[in-house]
Amino acid sequence: MGSKMKSAAQLYFNKDHEMVRQAVRDFVIKELDPHLDDWEEQGIAPLHEIFRKMGDLGFLGIRYATEIGGQGLDLWADLVFLEEIAHIKAMSLPISIYIQTHSATPVIDEFGSEYLKETYLTPALAGKLVASIAITEPDAGSDVAALRTFAVKEGDTYVINGSKIYITNGCQADFIVLLARTSENPGYHSFSLIIVPTDTPGFTVGRKLDKIGMRSSDTAELFFDNVRVPAENRIGEEGEGFIYQMRQFQHERFTTLPLGYVASRDMIDLTVEHIKKRIVFGEPLVRKQVLRHRIANWLTEIECLKNLTFHIVRMKEAGLDVTREVSMGKLRAGQLLRQVSDGCVQMFGGIGYMNEMLIARYFRDARIVSIAGGADEVMCDVIAKLEGF
Repeated sequence: MGSKMKSAAQLYFNKDHEMVRQAVRDFVIKELDPHLDDWEEQGIAPLHEIFRKMGDLGFLGIRYATEIGGQGLDLWADLVFLEEIAHIKAMSLPISIYIQTHSATPVIDEFGSEYLKETYLTPALAGKLVASIAITEPDAGSDVAALRTFAVKEGDTYVINGSKIYITNGCQADFIVLLARTSENPGYHSFSLIIVPTDTPGFTVGRKLDKIGMRSSDTAELFFDNVRVPAENRIGEEGEGFIYQMRQFQHERFTTLPLGYVASRDMIDLTVEHIKKRIVFGEPLVRKQVLRHRIANWLTEIECLKNLTFHIVRMKEAGLDVTREVSMGKLRAGQLLRQVSDGCVQMFGGIGYMNEMLIARYFRDARIVSIAGGADEVMCDVIAKLEGF
């Protein structure tokens, strides 16, 4: 199978891409995987240390222009990065990294002023600053238009009051890309994206939330009490933040596709290795037809998701709108991770339910992918609307 995968990969990835792949893979194996057990136990990974190392290697700015500190590589190199990060033996750390590279920073690159790029984006790509993005509130998750955190403009300053919840990297972030109301008017043109440095008076981290899975990715509750930031920290035009964020969601949601097919395949490989050795009723468990067929179906789903991902990259290269396809991919990635993680734990049996087992970590981590960044139900609504019904 290895030779077939290599020949298929050559249709999309060249030698330069494979050099990026090997560099990221080496970093994951040497610098990240050996520490994951400790970080999972502690409930947090040292992002400043990790991102500084990644920044020194150019990993945080693969697709960004060299003028702002990026590597200026193409979308296929970016996909290689996403795939290799997805091999980390916990889905928590990839999510924290994707927030830095594909969630909090794209909107600064696309709509931010030169001041914002110089002050926040370039240091983030260098790993000198940890970024986070704050959208969700206690009473507004998928319904982004229901947000109530407010930013009132007073002269050349915004005064921000409100709270956010379930914010990835929120405990360690140096700056927050905040979506807040800047008008009471109804509709989607009443929100703005504003960068809030976390050392600003009035900003506090309420608590680090205790999650079922994604243990080494810190998730925070944030409070804004008369937080004053310069108006120049607004990204783009006032009132257009919701529109900007809808565009940025496509970068964030796209990361779940390679996470879906890579982590699913890693779980399958882990499980096949186990059931080859497990003898039940006198023969290896892998010989059971029902299990072999189940795995074959998963592998087919993985190949479909992978090829949808490649198709999306080609669409991006052509400058096409990928909202429909990314929404479909995120929907399927979350479903696939749930199916594979649940089925693999079943094949492991009782030992698979033990916390010390890697498959149990995958099982705990997988569930959130169908919720965070746009729930399955939201993705279905997006797809249905784009199909005209």
